[in-house]
Amino acid sequence: MSHPTAPTIRRLSRKIRVGGVAVGGDAPIAVQSMTNTDTCDVAATVAQIQALKKAGADLVRVSVPSMEAADAFGKIRAQVDIPLITDIHFDYRIALKVAELGADCLRINPGNIGREDRVRAVIDCARDKGIPLRIGVNAGSLEKDLQQKYGEPTPAAMVESALRHIDILDRLDYPEFKVSLKASDVWMTVLAYRTLAGQIEQPLHLGITEAGGLRAGAVKSAVGLGMLLAEGIGDTIRISLAADPVEEIKVGWDILKSLRLRNRGVNLIACPSCSRQEFDVIKAVNALESRIEDIDQAIDVAVIGCVVNGPGEAREAAVGLTGGQPNLLYLDGKPVGKLTEAELVEGVERAIRQQIAARTATPSATAS
Repeated sequence: MSHPTAPTIRRLSRKIRVGGVAVGGDAPIAVQSMTNTDTCDVAATVAQIQALKKAGADLVRVSVPSMEAADAFGKIRAQVDIPLITDIHFDYRIALKVAELGADCLRINPGNIGREDRVRAVIDCARDKGIPLRIGVNAGSLEKDLQQKYGEPTPAAMVESALRHIDILDRLDYPEFKVSLKASDVWMTVLAYRTLAGQIEQPLHLGITEAGGLRAGAVKSAVGLGMLLAEGIGDTIRISLAADPVEEIKVGWDILKSLRLRNRGVNLIACPSCSRQEFDVIKAVNALESRIEDIDQAIDVAVIGCVVNGPGEAREAAVGLTGGQPNLLYLDGKPVGKLTEAELVEGVERAIRQQIAARTATPSATAS
């Protein structure tokens, strides 16, 4: 199926490397999440990182609040092969230690770690090891003088905070960093990113912080990040949810897929169901989703309950199902067989896996 591409031109940013993943420039927009296990629990943290990777994470951030956690990070690093970003606040010695232990990126605000000699020590270490930084501004933790100046968190206050940290890195001649400007308010976040995007060349990491639970947080993130991504702004994304971090990866990919910025896994087109349906669409879709979660190859699948919209959608998908008398299965736009309601889920799953297997033998069909 041919799809229109987004009409926007992506903001041109400096390309940096986080481990083996390119960020910025013409690199694909990276999807990341953050572990919520106790970092000192090495086994639990490794297990969560592996689950995030399986779900499609390009990058994973790990909080390192203490030297004990830094020791644990070294053990974690030895057991996983996905790029890891270390989240560090205040203590520059932690940054130096995790850099030695294999961190791929340091999330640390230069203005929060004290004297310039300490900042310089971190930058010199990062420069020596080729490790980029991430500056992270959060509306809920702005500097006290900015809170007094603006009276409340505002986009301008967030941008000013970011520029303070950026100025430090500019003075130390270290351009290898990315920046995030996160608030729980969608418009505040969007306006802050729009403002900063035209002032720096570095990549931007997008997110709506503390967005809420799975449903509300996914909606807020999709609205805010969707606006920015549609304008060509953003090089990495994180969906902040009060939920299993794996869900953050799933929602992130769904946002990118909806804008056709990246493709991974099954793009399931399904009708909301109505009285015209010839089979229980909601039941079938729920069952099908649970059976195809492991598929990471990009493929369009349509499950439509009636003959009004069904044939048209089914003809445009790699695998299509349209309700009727009988229900028809389509492959690459052509009807190939009939399925009873009892056969629907298994039949569609089998067709998807057969299409994926056929594509595997054709190198041109891969997920981007």
